Amino acid sequence: MTESTAPQPPFYRRAVLKLSGESFTRAGERGLSMSEVVEIARQIRQASELGSQLAIVIGGGNILRGAKFKESSNAIQEATAHYMGMLATVINGLALQDALESLGCETRLVSAVRMDGVCEPYIRRRARRHLEKGRIVILAAGTGGPFVTTDTAAALRALELEAQVLLKATRVDGVFSEDPEKNPHAILYPELTYDMVLKRNLRVMDSTAVAHCMEHQMPVLVFNYRKEGNIQRAIRGEKVGTRIGGQ
Repeated sequence: MTESTAPQPPFYRRAVLKLSGESFTRAGERGLSMSEVVEIARQIRQASELGSQLAIVIGGGNILRGAKFKESSNAIQEATAHYMGMLATVINGLALQDALESLGCETRLVSAVRMDGVCEPYIRRRARRHLEKGRIVILAAGTGGPFVTTDTAAALRALELEAQVLLKATRVDGVFSEDPEKNPHAILYPELTYDMVLKRNLRVMDSTAVAHCMEHQMPVLVFNYRKEGNIQRAIRGEKVGTRIGGQ
C-alpha cells in the first residue's frame, strides 16, 4: 500500500476570524482599497480550501469609528455614533463579499441590524447551516446594539456558532509588551493566559471580549494577516502569533 497523499484536515474545523477596518485599506489611509480587500479575500479563500468553516466578523474603523466620531461632535449622540459605525461594517462586508465571490467563493453576508434589501438578518441557526454547507459567512453590524465593540461581537459569535478558535487578525506579529510600531524593542509574547492579558492591560482586545472568552475557555490566536499564508497557518494550528488561553 502506498502512503496516502491526501491533505491533512485543518486543526480548527470551525473558526471565527476577526478583521479590523484597517485591513480594508492601505496603512495610514481611510476608506476602502479594493486591492487590499481582494488580497485578504484571496488569503481567506486559501484558508477555506483547507476544509475549515469560516465566519468573519468585520470592523468599520476605516470608514467611521463610532466612539471616536462622538468625541469630535457634540451634535451626535453616542448611541447614534455607534449605529453609524455598525453601518460602516456593512459597507466593508459588501466589499468583502464581492471580492470573495470574484474568487469563486460561496458567501453569505448577514447583519445584526436588519437590511433585507442588502443582506440576511443574523439568525444563529441559519448562520450555522451556511457554515455546514461550506459557505463563508460574513458577520456585519457587530451585535446590533450600541456601546459594544466588534471584538466583543467576535467573541460572542465564536461562542454562539461553537467555533473552536477566535482568530484575531492584526497588522503586527501578535501581542507585544508595548506597541511595536512605537517601540521596536517591545517583547512579543508567544503565549498568554486571559488573566495576564487583563492584568497587564494588553490592548489586543477589549476587556469584555477577553472576559467572555475566558469564561467559556475560547482560545484566541492573534497574528499578522499581512504575512502571506498566516491565515492558513492559523487554521492549521501552526505556531504563529500569540495564543491566548488557560487561566
